[in-house]
Amino acid sequence: MKFLARSPRWLLGAGLFTVIALIIACSDIPTYPHAEQAVAPRQSFSYQNDIKPILENRCMACHGCYDAPCQLKLTSADGVKRGASLLQVYDAARLEDMPPTRLGTDAHSEAQWREQGFFSVLHDADEGNASGLDGSLLFRMLELAQRNPLPPNSRLPDEIKIGTDHAFSCPTLENFADYAQANPHGGMPYATTGLSAAEFARISQWIAEGAVTEPMPWQPSAAEQASIERWEAFFNQRGQREQLVSRYLFEHLFVAHIHFPSISGSSFYELVRSSTPPGEPIMPLRTVRPNDAPDKAFYYRLRPLRETLVEKTHITYGLDDQRMQRWQQLFLADDWDLAVLPGYGYSERANPFATFNAIPAKARYQFMLDTAEYFVRTFIRGPVCRGQVATDVIRDQFWTVFEDPSQEAYVNDPLYRSQATPLLGLPGQDSDLLALGSAWLEYNGKRNQYLELRGKHYAERKPSGSSLDEIWDGEGYNQDALLTIFRHHDSASVRRGLWGRVPDTIWVMDYPLLERTYYELVVNFNVFGSLSHQAQTRLYFDLIRNGAEHNFLRYVPAERRQALYDQWYQGQAKLKDAIAYTGLDLETPTTLSYGSSDRSDNRAVMRRFAAQLAERGSAVAGTPDTLNRCPQGNCQRPDLTPEQQQIQQLLRPLALETGASLPVIPLLPEVSFLRVTSGDERWVYSLIHNRAHANVAFMFGEEDRLLPQQDDLTIMEGTLGSYPNFSFDVELQALPDFVTALQAATDSESLERVADRWGVRRTHPQFWEILADFRQYVEETDPTQAGLFDINRYQNL
Repeated sequence: MKFLARSPRWLLGAGLFTVIALIIACSDIPTYPHAEQAVAPRQSFSYQNDIKPILENRCMACHGCYDAPCQLKLTSADGVKRGASLLQVYDAARLEDMPPTRLGTDAHSEAQWREQGFFSVLHDADEGNASGLDGSLLFRMLELAQRNPLPPNSRLPDEIKIGTDHAFSCPTLENFADYAQANPHGGMPYATTGLSAAEFARISQWIAEGAVTEPMPWQPSAAEQASIERWEAFFNQRGQREQLVSRYLFEHLFVAHIHFPSISGSSFYELVRSSTPPGEPIMPLRTVRPNDAPDKAFYYRLRPLRETLVEKTHITYGLDDQRMQRWQQLFLADDWDLAVLPGYGYSERANPFATFNAIPAKARYQFMLDTAEYFVRTFIRGPVCRGQVATDVIRDQFWTVFEDPSQEAYVNDPLYRSQATPLLGLPGQDSDLLALGSAWLEYNGKRNQYLELRGKHYAERKPSGSSLDEIWDGEGYNQDALLTIFRHHDSASVRRGLWGRVPDTIWVMDYPLLERTYYELVVNFNVFGSLSHQAQTRLYFDLIRNGAEHNFLRYVPAERRQALYDQWYQGQAKLKDAIAYTGLDLETPTTLSYGSSDRSDNRAVMRRFAAQLAERGSAVAGTPDTLNRCPQGNCQRPDLTPEQQQIQQLLRPLALETGASLPVIPLLPEVSFLRVTSGDERWVYSLIHNRAHANVAFMFGEEDRLLPQQDDLTIMEGTLGSYPNFSFDVELQALPDFVTALQAATDSESLERVADRWGVRRTHPQFWEILADFRQYVEETDPTQAGLFDINRYQNL
């Protein structure tokens, strides 16, 4: 249910008017005298059982994150009652930080939210000048959509604006009539198939009877309650070492959806700092960041998540006996001590390496490697919800690996660590616009000093060059050792394993890079922050990417490094390289095996490194990607059914082309879901459009740096991405025709014809059912990770 729009008027059949009239006539419509909400003594429907499923299946797909239109977040009863706001969280021109508006933290009652400018969408208790259904903004939005339906599976008229790059409209009751007249298709759910007559009748009756809500029930089992108590006791130990470790753990888990994997049906929790001790109701501190100074004594608490889970923010972390034993061994088994606990000042927030210096560095790095996918997800697919400011610093598809903790220099060499630590501070603490230039110069300079120090140290340590055993192999069991990252314009995804074709670039992350990325993009990032804060964050992430590329170049022949680097930094990036970055090591060799033919060009070098990397990580590589890399032509996987073999054989040719040979690739959205059906069976795939760039070194002007003829397509089993941009629904027997039609499409008009036949447009009669089936697929195949998909980016193909 999206509060925005400008669109033409469509007529409604008399039958629907009849349904609406019957609802209103048969309802016990209350009035709201003196701004008081009237509640019918007998409720026809339960919010949790009857109303929430409608909101979940029709509304939360747009109203589930910080970028929910008008801040109307419907994933919990508290969000429904809080209502909407005229202020947007995402404002690129904001010169000062805005007050945070986090549900469950920054206000605890409707009255407090009203004081912060939120207005009810359920009833007119703020105004008191209307009554019944006419006094409900939610009803009037739903009724507007019922009066003006869109033709089934049609493209939206150009007047209906969708996506995230246009202005939202947030009408109140006072100006709703003007809004409806100007935006006849501005009703809810916005720009999609609307509610059924039965759904509309049910939610209208609920509103008429007072729109009573109740929170999601939470009834932990005895085993779950015991786990909560045990873990809260662990986090709240009073020894100085234990307090520092708990602070470190909290700052690394505060965005996690924590669960107990050994307990069937475990709820999800969030780790918070509360002013109340275990056993009492949780009262979270209202600090903006997890490392902001607390204003009172606090305790670490596990608060249940009483809301519908949204895929974008659902980043899971399991706690069990094995985890506790691992942490005890990593952090508390060694004999280390500290004289005084660090504070929460500017310097402590800006440099976590100094703040947590007392904790053995190797333990910190190994802790992050144990769940490397989780940490990469937090800064690649975190709760920010709209991240082009950050994501335009990375390429659309690349692999990420990590230095082995037994050889990584920072965690193993105390002298080098003492030299490097002062250079690892992070910008963004000062939100003043005047601080932008000076902060950038300071931290850019320190980063370049660090990179020079690192390059010199590694060259002197191994004058014969890098070796393959420096890359972490997951100890032979941890599949987090090999990760693939996909960028989808203003969001991104992470998947274990090496997926897609061999990429143009690979990131090698050591502990300083992994920890700095996490602190810069997660711990220290403020979604409510100013232009200065967000610009500093983006500019430093550019340096992080550049550092990861420097680390990778150690593993390729010295004579090919400059050519590879030049490929990544084409055009004006050469000037930025000269001004902002530091030089390459073009002398120290590598011990990796490269034949003369391997050194012939950049692609050959990358393929040879990829082959050696795959061999190094063979024990943790997982399922081979035979859909996207099939060099020998024999890509039949014995674990697939005959139908899956057939599907992959048909889809594989799409993944072997580029925009130059297959013109439809640059025309496709970033993420398209594909459902293939045959009778009662269905199979799900994702078509990922990877856009090629001349460089990703600048904050603006991305369109001018695209290289569409070099674009390619990665095809993944299952769903990938939180924001599907489109979807196709194809019967198995029609799949050859679908593939042939895509191969023949050369322009937008021919792609539109493909969508006419197999596309699931926003107006498709089964739009919501098919979207729910994609979620159901995840619940069947990986239930812990299942959450609602967001359609804010769903395109008008």
